[in-house]
Amino acid sequence: MTTLTNDGKKSLPHTHTPGNPAVWVFVLSEMSEFAFFFIVFLVVKLLHPELFSTGPAQLNTLAGLANTALLITSSWFVANAVKATKSGHREKTISWLALTIAAGLLYCAIKYLEYRWNVDHGITTRTNLFFSLYYYLAFNHLLHVLIGICVIGWALLQSWLGAYDAEDHEGLEGAATYWHMIDLVWILLFPLLYIVG
Repeated sequence: MTTLTNDGKKSLPHTHTPGNPAVWVFVLSEMSEFAFFFIVFLVVKLLHPELFSTGPAQLNTLAGLANTALLITSSWFVANAVKATKSGHREKTISWLALTIAAGLLYCAIKYLEYRWNVDHGITTRTNLFFSLYYYLAFNHLLHVLIGICVIGWALLQSWLGAYDAEDHEGLEGAATYWHMIDLVWILLFPLLYIVG
């Protein structure tokens, strides 16, 4: 929707970028790191197609699928937290953030059980090159989930202390942006590791 200025000229609507520029620089640098390793993964796959054609079928796809559903749901939780803050509902914000953290912790628990399952089935970092890259990418992502849980935990504490309101919630938006990045990376990782053979 366009509006008219005092001199009668049309002006474009103001769009708001969530968080602040520093958050976006950080998120883009993190995405660049994962993009680099995606490229490495694909290059190694071209060099060793036999390992990469059989590797995904040996992984616990159900665990990967469960974690995909969890992270997508957790992104919905954190988006609702931001929406609640913009509407001035601090208690709802706190509840949505707590659900986000719970989903993140459940992701970590499933990932731990998946790693145990892998070891029981003889899948370790030394099994072959595919599994070495799988563990590197999956564990790197797990570390980001743990950092994200801490970031959302900080946002929850700030919300509980009343630091955010409908007009001032840049910190919460920054935390949500980071969490969405974690979700996006996993949505790319899941088919790469568990499905594409």
